[in-house]
Amino acid sequence: MGGIALLAREHGHQVTGSDSNVYPPMSTMLAEQGVDIMQGFQSQDLPANADAIVVGNVMKRGLEVVEYMLDRNLPYISGPQWLGENILRDRWVLAVAGTHGKTTTSSMLAWILEYAGLKPGFLIGGVPENFGVSARLGDSPFFVVEADEYDTAFFDKRSKFVHYHPRTVILNNLEYDHADIFPNVEAIKTQFHHLMRTVPGSGLAVVNAQDANLRDTLAMGCWTPVETFADGDWRAEYLQADGSEFRVFCKGDEQGIVRWSLLGEHNVNNALAAIAAARHAGVPAAHAIAALAEFQGVKRRMQMRGQVRGVTVYDDFAHHPTAITTTLAGLRAKVGNARIVALLEPRSNTMRMGTHKAQLAASLQAADQVFLYQPQGLGWDLADVVDELGEKGCLLHDVDELAALVTQQAQAGDHILVMSNGGFGGIHDKLLVKLAV
Repeated sequence: MGGIALLAREHGHQVTGSDSNVYPPMSTMLAEQGVDIMQGFQSQDLPANADAIVVGNVMKRGLEVVEYMLDRNLPYISGPQWLGENILRDRWVLAVAGTHGKTTTSSMLAWILEYAGLKPGFLIGGVPENFGVSARLGDSPFFVVEADEYDTAFFDKRSKFVHYHPRTVILNNLEYDHADIFPNVEAIKTQFHHLMRTVPGSGLAVVNAQDANLRDTLAMGCWTPVETFADGDWRAEYLQADGSEFRVFCKGDEQGIVRWSLLGEHNVNNALAAIAAARHAGVPAAHAIAALAEFQGVKRRMQMRGQVRGVTVYDDFAHHPTAITTTLAGLRAKVGNARIVALLEPRSNTMRMGTHKAQLAASLQAADQVFLYQPQGLGWDLADVVDELGEKGCLLHDVDELAALVTQQAQAGDHILVMSNGGFGGIHDKLLVKLAV
């Protein structure tokens, strides 16, 4: 929604917005771009003369502001529909879908196109360091969009991505997630199938060859040429075990070597997908590989927040067991035998429901020590996960106490990995401040 606000403003509209808990980097970016934000959802914050009220999917029937809007017949539309009708129409849309890696892969793809001089527009669910903003209109036919399978709005329960009509689509992976709206993985496959129904025959689907759920999805119907990555048409030969250097092949032909700052098998696969999609838009693989050497990553995706007295603090968005596993594996490959201290706030709707409870301890095994934060209203007790972790696990209910305990036990050479898809009470700064004392 923050990115859509930026696009609307750049499109020439006056834009205001409201949210209950805006935190960096989105809050600071919106402020820098001159978008006024009001805290909370109040009916008086809806301008009486608004041409459109763009409704996010956090809004529900029964909320006073929603009932006010409906009672007065104010003009409203969902964010994805507004984007599709006002920004994406007549553009060459490159959409990145999947349970994991959407933000990073979208950022890579947008940067590759930018590096090639194509000046793409983009809407990304994070802030790519190469751009400093999460969205822009661009100055070419090309538009990169992070294509989310979450539902659109309280009045439109289709996945957001059915509004985008991509010509080029990346299907990164497909796992069970969003337990608050999908009863099982089959329901998610159906939504991905609906996405594939919108991709033209002259388009391209770039698909993870290792993902059985994606194979099932394509078997439901595919009318678009497919290129595969990860042991498919596009594959990598590792030159460094941590994924910081690898050789790229397309159908057996070497395309070049990526040397970059990112880590992990998941990011290598993200890169292969981005290279393939960019080639469909006319960027040779060699140019894409050169671009990735200058890719600076995404805020809150394995972002180093600081280093104090030999202790390094990272911020990562990981909130699903698979993402936690791959993030820790990438860091482990980088730091070797150095101590990794993992801090996790289970904040997503799926985490709050306890859907991945049984997989959580196993996903954290690569860490040497694990601190779990039990937020209010979680709905289930993290104590069972701590028991499964054994001596390496610790459970706390207060962010300040957690920061104090971690910094007391920190040693020079430690790598502290903070994982949450929210603000985590500003714990990153608390850790750095306490480490400096």
